[in-house]
Amino acid sequence: MTKITAEHLARSAIVYVRQSTSYQVANNLESQRRQYGLVERGRQLGWSDVQVIDDDLGRSGGGIARPGFEKLLAAICEGSVGAVLSIEASRLARNGRDWHTLLEFCGLVGTLIVDEDGVYEPRSPNDRLLLGMKGTMSEMELSMLRQRSTEAIKQKARRGELIRTVAVGYLKTDDDRIEKDADRRVEEAIALVFHKFEELQSVRQVLAWMRHEQIRLPAVVHTHGRQSIEWRAPVYRALHHILTNPVYAGAYAFGRRSASAKIDNGRKRIIRSLNRNWNDWEVLIKGHHEGYITWAEFERNQRLITDNANRKSNMGRGSIRRGEALLAGLLRCGRCGRRLTVSYSGKGGPTQRYVCRGASDAMAASSCISFGGIRIDRTIAQEVLDRLQPLGVEAAIAAMDAHGEEQLAKRRQLENALEQARFEATRAHRQYDQVDPDNRLVAGELERRWNERLANVRALEEQLAQHDTGSEITLGFQDRDRLLALGRDLSRAWDSVGASVETRKKIVRLLIAEIVVDVLGDKLALVIHWQGGDHTHLSAKRNKVGQNRWATDADVVDMVRILARQMPDESIAAVLNRSGKPTGRGNNWTRTRVCSLRHGQEIAPYREGERSERGEATVNEAAAALAVSPSTIRRMISEGMLPAQQHCKGAPRIIRLHDLEREDVRTEAEARRSRRPSSRDPRQRSLNF
Repeated sequence: MTKITAEHLARSAIVYVRQSTSYQVANNLESQRRQYGLVERGRQLGWSDVQVIDDDLGRSGGGIARPGFEKLLAAICEGSVGAVLSIEASRLARNGRDWHTLLEFCGLVGTLIVDEDGVYEPRSPNDRLLLGMKGTMSEMELSMLRQRSTEAIKQKARRGELIRTVAVGYLKTDDDRIEKDADRRVEEAIALVFHKFEELQSVRQVLAWMRHEQIRLPAVVHTHGRQSIEWRAPVYRALHHILTNPVYAGAYAFGRRSASAKIDNGRKRIIRSLNRNWNDWEVLIKGHHEGYITWAEFERNQRLITDNANRKSNMGRGSIRRGEALLAGLLRCGRCGRRLTVSYSGKGGPTQRYVCRGASDAMAASSCISFGGIRIDRTIAQEVLDRLQPLGVEAAIAAMDAHGEEQLAKRRQLENALEQARFEATRAHRQYDQVDPDNRLVAGELERRWNERLANVRALEEQLAQHDTGSEITLGFQDRDRLLALGRDLSRAWDSVGASVETRKKIVRLLIAEIVVDVLGDKLALVIHWQGGDHTHLSAKRNKVGQNRWATDADVVDMVRILARQMPDESIAAVLNRSGKPTGRGNNWTRTRVCSLRHGQEIAPYREGERSERGEATVNEAAAALAVSPSTIRRMISEGMLPAQQHCKGAPRIIRLHDLEREDVRTEAEARRSRRPSSRDPRQRSLNF
């Protein structure tokens, strides 16, 4: 071995040990013995200091996170390594970058590379060429192995036989098939998830219902190499996984996840994402096994989940949310195609308004269209009721048949849980009976387990008894007759107190896919896209600017316009309240509210002395001018002697000043002051002699 010099022997030799996976570390023990055996070979070659670096056991040579390899390179760069020993080049590196970096560093400091075939000097051109070929072959070998294994996996997946994990509710058979779990409790719990989603149409609503009813879901757990079912409280992720997994639709899917690589801080990073579009999956075999739902139901569920995603896309409808707006998520702008949003305002109660932001967010442009929501909600609701009216009685009968189904589903889950708890208690009892009573270490533990199972049985029996006695509600004959009457008159059912806004929204969404709307002057042009594919063109009136359901009546505005020429705001408020004229929101009038109305309608306030300038006077002012009492003026007005004008009940009587200058009026006033009222009857004679 002329390549090994005294300079090399003066340094230490390093044996690099690596195996690619943890399985190889645990089972391929012969490979470990061969690699650790290189320590003896290093001593035979003359090195007295032979060190071992085995930090990369269980790590792939094609990766980049290898602390043992980095430790080896650091020692080489320090110049303290005379030789690197490995059974073959593939142990040192499986990619060209690491391999050639190692060769470059070894060539710079004069470190030898030793394997089972010989000793190589990286500074020598021939050895460098040979080492380069070994590294290339090692990298190529890894690529070929990966390609072969990947193609074998895909080929098995195309036949629907690649089953790595099984979803809860299914079991893997000995002949590589999957079938439904024979446990009736598991099967009914999974079926309940799909049934409630069909009813509630929201993953989060299903979660809220199951949490409220304290219904648990099965989960697969692995302990000590064994698979078992554990019942847990439902979480959103578990429900979403069940509803989006095609295995429950009887389909076999492979290649649902895609992987992409990018360089992050100088390191390779693999990003894996789930592809929701089943047309892009590598393998999809429908009807592969028995499913909980059909494929058509699975497709419908995916569309509904996608539509329920709020703020994810301008094309989705979004889930049903709180608020009075009936058409939230269904309206689409006829100008820019964006989905309209809902805004609420108003102190006396939330008033909905539909707004298309258009390019306002990105380009600071004005909104495309906006309009009040109450009138269009009523129009669409009436259109929906007209479509549903022929089916009203059928819907009422279906509602009676479905009454109590929620409680029945909960009771069925409690019965299944109780049956399983009794089985576990019986099994614990059998285990306790089989043990020697004198062996208290074992008997005590089995007795504790038996008591726990019995306590669980008692708790479930109490829940079932409480459910049967407290929560069951039955329909009487009057309730059935009332429900059928509502079925015949859907408008009354729609407006009834028991019909919540969420229920109305669900009904509308069942029938309508979306509504395209545009503003044309004082009208709204609507195109309703029904779920079946039909289209209906409608036209609805639009409130003018400033008009809403809180607007003050026009006759009240006209009255304020007239009264503002006669009296101040405080007096106007008193007159309106006496007349029974409320504000637009149904409140009493105050000086502030009258002032606000005047400003909105551009009505000038009353000025002191304004009536006298127009030649008008009130009853009190007329009484002062004629030196009589106000009651005298009222009697003269009621008798028709003095003309006066009253604009509304409670408003003051207005008298023209020139009528007060008439001779007959002054004579009558003089006579009434002397308490001798004159008579217009010619037959009456005077008593004065």
